[in-house]
Amino acid sequence: MGSALLRGWLAQGLAQRYLVVEPGPVPDALRGHAEVAVLAAPDQLPPEVAPAVIVLAVKPQAMAAVLPAYRRFAPAGTLFLSIAAGKTLGFFERMLGPAAVVRAMPNTPAAIGRGIAVACASALVAAPQRALAERLLGAVGEVAWVADEALLDPVTAVSGSGPAYVFLLIECLAKAGMAAGLPEALALQLARATVAGSGALVALSGESAAELREAVTSPGGTTRAALDVLMAGDGLETLLTRAVLAATQRSRELAD
Repeated sequence: MGSALLRGWLAQGLAQRYLVVEPGPVPDALRGHAEVAVLAAPDQLPPEVAPAVIVLAVKPQAMAAVLPAYRRFAPAGTLFLSIAAGKTLGFFERMLGPAAVVRAMPNTPAAIGRGIAVACASALVAAPQRALAERLLGAVGEVAWVADEALLDPVTAVSGSGPAYVFLLIECLAKAGMAAGLPEALALQLARATVAGSGALVALSGESAAELREAVTSPGGTTRAALDVLMAGDGLETLLTRAVLAATQRSRELAD
């Protein structure tokens, strides 16, 4: 996710210099850019550095171990932008002391500039810092803000984890096509193009998903036969509701 964001920032020229702390193998997205310096550990940061923003793109389980090295930047007014699921503004206040923190949940379509992020700001975030966070997140897609931090748990479950649900839909649709007799390559091509095209259509048409679904569903036709299965009591809506509730609960557990 951090690499996806950085690609968007580089493409739009949002900053002249990026210092990336990456203790593991260097992703391809970080190579070959004069603006990007990759450091193996935070103690390699130049002592005079005063970042406008520190983006915390690490796993939630690693956050407590990572943050102490950056605590010294909080009193200087650096904005901390976290994209870690579950870790609350209160958690960052405990780890950093008084600090300007924006907690955000982007998603992986940010890698192609088609993501969406939902953000929540702590009380110490000034208007220019909020605008900076908006520019950074908006470089790779849409941005929405919420005042109620608790909403970030279901946001994580719907849009943060949501791309995985769509990818699974493509997998399952292709397998279903193969079960109906299609060759594997054709089934995969049809599934990918159908999901991608349908997503673009609902984004651009101005019609609701329900209206578009009804428009393609003829009474007594093939689509109606399939929807009778998918919209049954134990069908897709029920499964997705259970899935989103499970992901929401897990996001809340990650706050501990």
